[in-house]
Amino acid sequence: MRHLFMAACLCCISLLPSCVNTQDNWKPLFGNNLEEANYNPDVWTLKDGILSANKDESIWTKAQYENFELDLEFKTDEGTNSGVVVYCTDIQNWIPNSVEIQIADDYCEQWANDKPYARSGAIYGHLPAKRDRVVKRPGEWNRMRIRCEGQKITVELNGELVTEMDMSKWTSGKVNPDGTEIPSWLPKPFAELPTKGYIGLQGKHGNALIWFRNMNIRTLD
Repeated sequence: MRHLFMAACLCCISLLPSCVNTQDNWKPLFGNNLEEANYNPDVWTLKDGILSANKDESIWTKAQYENFELDLEFKTDEGTNSGVVVYCTDIQNWIPNSVEIQIADDYCEQWANDKPYARSGAIYGHLPAKRDRVVKRPGEWNRMRIRCEGQKITVELNGELVTEMDMSKWTSGKVNPDGTEIPSWLPKPFAELPTKGYIGLQGKHGNALIWFRNMNIRTLD
């Protein structure tokens, strides 16, 4: 009986990984070799686990996601202006049809003097991060975790909760709930945007580069 019990225990242990709910597991956002991505191979390159672009073109997931957590690392260049795009329903015209979490070189004079919603961790055009310069200086790796549950979006940057948004409060396409103006190229009220869509990363903007690595996602339901 003892031998049978031990054998049963060993069997359970060997089978344990397959018993774990796959929805609790992380997986590469774009697959192991970008096989789950829509992108221009002349623009985007994955080398030694680091993803980079030589033009201002975005890379997109092939699948649409809702209710998920996204975890990634990024490194800025001097003057970087990039972002993580979620809930995108039109990758050809993504700017007014998505939500962008901003990535920027907050130490660059151009972005430091721009609107608060143009700095790292902000929901671009809509909601500033709670603190400036949580992002590290150019050349250092940062970690970002984005959690999207319906209209609730939270952003952690380098272990600090920097942004919390309830999209249902953004009922206007012209003015934010605090009275500040929304850029004219973002006319759709967030309260009306679908909460399921493609996920994208913005490429090189201007002369500044951006690098990504360890991009993983897991669904929440």
